[in-house]
Amino acid sequence: MTQTGSVIPHSRPTLGEAEAQALRSVMASGQVAQGPQVDAFERAVAALTGLGGGVAVSSGTVALEVALLTLGVGPGDEVLLPTYVCAAPWLAVTRVGATPKLVDIEPQSYGIDPTAVRKALSPRTRAVIVPHLFGLPADLTALQAYGVPLIEDCAQTLGAVERGRPVGSVGRVTICSFYATKLVCAGEGGMLLSNDERLLEKGRALREYDESDRLDSLAFNRKLTDLQAALGLVQVGRFPELVRRRAAIAALYGAELSSLGLTLPAVPDGRTHVYYRYVVRVPESAGPLDGIVKRLEGRGVQCRRPVFRPIHQYLGETGFAASDEAHARALSLPIYPSLTDDEAARVVHALREEFQ
Repeated sequence: MTQTGSVIPHSRPTLGEAEAQALRSVMASGQVAQGPQVDAFERAVAALTGLGGGVAVSSGTVALEVALLTLGVGPGDEVLLPTYVCAAPWLAVTRVGATPKLVDIEPQSYGIDPTAVRKALSPRTRAVIVPHLFGLPADLTALQAYGVPLIEDCAQTLGAVERGRPVGSVGRVTICSFYATKLVCAGEGGMLLSNDERLLEKGRALREYDESDRLDSLAFNRKLTDLQAALGLVQVGRFPELVRRRAAIAALYGAELSSLGLTLPAVPDGRTHVYYRYVVRVPESAGPLDGIVKRLEGRGVQCRRPVFRPIHQYLGETGFAASDEAHARALSLPIYPSLTDDEAARVVHALREEFQ
């Protein structure tokens, strides 16, 4: 086992002087809470997704909660979501009083399985949360055919395309996350977007309660600050450059890792990939994933399970074979715009030592 230099982190933000200057400008203005920077950020992200408008909120999880509330989802309703995802969608559904109904994923793309969705539909189904995982769109064409409102979760896949349509442009409501290591970094924050101005107005009413004509028990302080929005605005301006760098690293990995017996990311016809994560499938013969992660870190490269644990495993449920297999064998490698060529070469070297 060899290790050279410090450990390469699995994730890190890509920030520079432009972001620092934006923060200094907001601080100098004296307007640091929600204000003109938030308005500008909402317009910029709406333009990036091709949607009519956005409502910035304090996190992506909050954006999911508000999206459900704008659709009138509540007690007695069911919302379908994949089990192979972070806890945020499940938490949002339970917080509005609805029932989360878990479905399995497509084995190759990791996206929510449209066939599983069709089988899970019931008269109580009010929405389907569609997380586009790791930078690859889910099969929106198949999901759209069921006629159920889709909430597109683009936290990991801004800028990707499904059959000529940008992700986020198909669902009734779309949400984004601007966590520190997301495609667009604001430190924290989220946004719901839509072409339906009535839903956006509902979202704005739920985001804050001051100076309202009525008392709404669902309204809450869910606002984003101008400091965060200023950071996000710079990142939106840099977005093409940031995505190109991710694609370049992914191309390097694809060329250098193809002979190691790993299953590399697949991109189905009609979809593009922005490589928020570079997820490989390790062979069963390589042994338990936890041991692989530990050995790679010993070699100076921090890798992770791309989803810490499927939701059904927390709940003690069974019957999600594709998600169980992904949890057992999927490994996420470092990939972010600030990863240097030398660091990418070190990642490749560590993988070769582990799997050759």
